[in-house]
Amino acid sequence: MSGFTRSFNFLNCTLKPLTTLKTNISSKPAKHILSTGEQVFVMATIFVSILAPAGWVLSHLEEYKSR
Repeated sequence: MSGFTRSFNFLNCTLKPLTTLKTNISSKPAKHILSTGEQVFVMATIFVSILAPAGWVLSHLEEYKSR
């Protein structure tokens, strides 16, 4: 019975709403504005870093099936 109450207490803790500290939230404008070139570079880097591995796997799918 104690295992049941321990698991129930664990679930009860995880179901409570998470609180956010207001000290970490800032409503001020950015100190350093990113230029358009910097924004394009960052977006392209993220795009390539996420889609390149997926493209590699999809292009070599037939090799993976034959293993």
